[in-house]
Amino acid sequence: MTKKIFVGVLTMGLLVLVICALVFFGLQYAQTIDENQEALRGEAYYAVAGLEMGGVDYLKKLELPDGSPVRITWIQADGSVLYDSDYPEQSANQLENPEVREALQKVEGTSIRDSASSGDSTMYFAIRCPDGTVLRLSRPVSVAAYAFSSVSPVLWVLVLVLLISSAMAFSVARRVVKPINSLNLEDPDPAGAYPEIEPLIRRIHEQQNTIREEAESREAMRKEFSANVSHELKTPLTSISGFAELMRDGMVPPEHIPEFSGDIYRESQRLIALVDDIMRLSRLDEAEGFPEAETVALDTLAEEVCQSLQPIADKRGIEIRQAGTPVETIGVKQVLHEMLFNLVDNAVKYNVDGGKVTVETGIRDSRPYFAVSDTGIGIPESEQERVFERFYRVDKSHSKTIGGTGLGLSIVKHGASYHHATVRLESKVGEGTKVTVSFPKQEKADA
Repeated sequence: MTKKIFVGVLTMGLLVLVICALVFFGLQYAQTIDENQEALRGEAYYAVAGLEMGGVDYLKKLELPDGSPVRITWIQADGSVLYDSDYPEQSANQLENPEVREALQKVEGTSIRDSASSGDSTMYFAIRCPDGTVLRLSRPVSVAAYAFSSVSPVLWVLVLVLLISSAMAFSVARRVVKPINSLNLEDPDPAGAYPEIEPLIRRIHEQQNTIREEAESREAMRKEFSANVSHELKTPLTSISGFAELMRDGMVPPEHIPEFSGDIYRESQRLIALVDDIMRLSRLDEAEGFPEAETVALDTLAEEVCQSLQPIADKRGIEIRQAGTPVETIGVKQVLHEMLFNLVDNAVKYNVDGGKVTVETGIRDSRPYFAVSDTGIGIPESEQERVFERFYRVDKSHSKTIGGTGLGLSIVKHGASYHHATVRLESKVGEGTKVTVSFPKQEKADA
């Protein structure tokens, strides 16, 4: 950050110095042009006065220093050359030159152009004499070099200023950044900091509090989950170990071995189901390992789930029926199947003998949804907010009788979160329960 501030300040200072130098050079250049033209004008008027008194002999006798940059040309009104101090044989018609035409029209004429004789950039001043002829003075333009030489001392001063500015910019950058670098991000203290960064410090405090609360919540959930998993795994493992130990020690009569083997099988299946549900939850927590989302027909999915659970429902005389309209949504079919399967499975398990389960699909408020309702035992209002917690059971004794891992509704909740869907639970004790999962509005959803 110090480097960025230093570079920024130095670049700005350098840009200002360059602009000032260009402006100063431009002003000096314009001033030098004006001074040279004024000098030529004065010399031209002196030459005209001498020409009136002595004629062309005055111009021929006029002694110019060797290497003098001033060139004198006397021109007739028709453009022919009467005298040229540098090119005596000059014969070109001078009416083509703008300064000569301007002098014939307005008495005085000036121009800066490349000389046809020497090829050098030249400054011209022409004046019309009383007899109608034109006297012209010219000299090579060395204005740029002169202007640069005039500005060069200033440029050295600017370089010195730039060096001083660099040192000051670095010092300023360090002073600006020091209070920021000295902040303790673990526990930032606004004292001594800039007022401008106080909102940042407050946000850091808020974020730290949020992170701390989330970390504490996650740690509490982890401990609770670990304890629940340990308990849930230990129960079937203890049963399996106990049954196996009795059979190993020959304490089970031969006629009871099939019964004990059946118990071991059921507990093993319960253990497998528990591990499977834990793995599903873990994958939903990490939101990875699933295939890409696709268009899923919720009504077809509901039909598949109803058919797979109908044999279990038939044992208790429970009717499973499908209602609503065909509808599609975008999602992971495997996860959607697990969500709907767990809802229908719970509706069967916690129903009364001879009860009903209804699986409904459709669109409500432009949102695809599926809903599972039953005529079962219902959930007390005080327990409804907790039923989606992992391993939470309303009636633990009844839950042991009917089986289950206690993770079904947690899978539904996490699956809905994965699909950005909402879950709504409605239940009354003794009347039944209804769970509705509504998905986001989607163009491909079709009633």
